[in-house]
Amino acid sequence: MTHPADTLPTAIQLRAALSGLQRELRSQAPGDGPSTAQLGVLALLYRLGPLPPSQVARHERVKLQSLTRLLAEMEAAALVTRGPDPADARRTLLALTPTGARALTDEAHRREASLADAIATRLTAAERARLRAACGLLDRLAQALAEAPAATSN
Repeated sequence: MTHPADTLPTAIQLRAALSGLQRELRSQAPGDGPSTAQLGVLALLYRLGPLPPSQVARHERVKLQSLTRLLAEMEAAALVTRGPDPADARRTLLALTPTGARALTDEAHRREASLADAIATRLTAAERARLRAACGLLDRLAQALAEAPAATSN
């Protein structure tokens, strides 16, 4: 499929801008909170509910062996619990605890407050309106990526 000439440069600029924004938001996190990897697992369990560790690994695109230590740390911090799957007692499910949910929402609120401060102090009213409109476009792009078949490399 051919694309308009500005498509690839726009994609590169967008990816760089989003990466920079995420990096800055992560860099402001307090050192005693959940790690980025832990927040990813917490967000996944918040969105999808209890999951077996193998599905968490698949969603996070890591090997189950790599996830084992992280999950043990999260259990020790009472962010998640393990329990039997009601549908199959041989399987274990990971579930978000109230402490884990609170850690996730606290981090989301912290990031939202940081963004709100930057938006209020650095952008004009017209720029804020353009940013709100861009959020809708970003949502559409996320949906398009979710619906697209996974890219494969040869």
